Amino acid sequence: MSRAGAERYDRSPLPRGRGRPCSAQVVVIAKEPVAGRVKTRLTPYFTPHEAAALAAAALEDTLRTVAHVPAARRVLALDGAPGAWLPEGFTVLPQRGSGLDERLAAAFDDAHRLLPAPIVLIGMDTPQVTAGMLASALSLLDSHDAVFGPATDGGFWLLGLRVPDPALLLGVPMSEPTTGEVQLHRLREAELNVAPMPCLTDVDTAADAFAVAAVAPRSLFAVTLAGTVVR
Repeated sequence: MSRAGAERYDRSPLPRGRGRPCSAQVVVIAKEPVAGRVKTRLTPYFTPHEAAALAAAALEDTLRTVAHVPAARRVLALDGAPGAWLPEGFTVLPQRGSGLDERLAAAFDDAHRLLPAPIVLIGMDTPQVTAGMLASALSLLDSHDAVFGPATDGGFWLLGLRVPDPALLLGVPMSEPTTGEVQLHRLREAELNVAPMPCLTDVDTAADAFAVAAVAPRSLFAVTLAGTVVR
């Protein structure tokens, strides 16, 4: 990261979520940002170490945003070990399962077992997400069974469930152009009242990275990206 970039990004201590705490919780499902294990589709445009640095920045942006949300609990369902990017105030749970559908279902189940309250789950690929978006998703669970945030690649970036059920996720084909469509159909097939969220871009490719940085120019992700392209 360039010195100028470091000066633009604020690493000051985080205030806790403001406003009236709600009864729902936020779960972030993520991988430890290790080179060669994360964001492999960003290569060869970026090196594996640069891809891992971008993943770490996206994860830190996401966690810092979640820390501003007045949720009942903040959970990180993690594949790997916590690092310096983890703010205070998160309960860390290990991921379970093999496929992503199993890991998502387990994250909902494990978090709900610790605190039987509605859950909004997001990943680490949308550093442009705002605290307002997440607070809105939490509030929508007061009057809806589910909240669904579609992604531009055909997947989804957010899923909220008032009452988690593994059957709503298990068997849904993940990382496919039709993932979001199938997942939304599964929710509606269960006769759930689903509230929509805005469509966001997941960071999977180099083009995605530049598009997301453009809409969140003051994020750590954008600053880190700027540092990688100046060689």
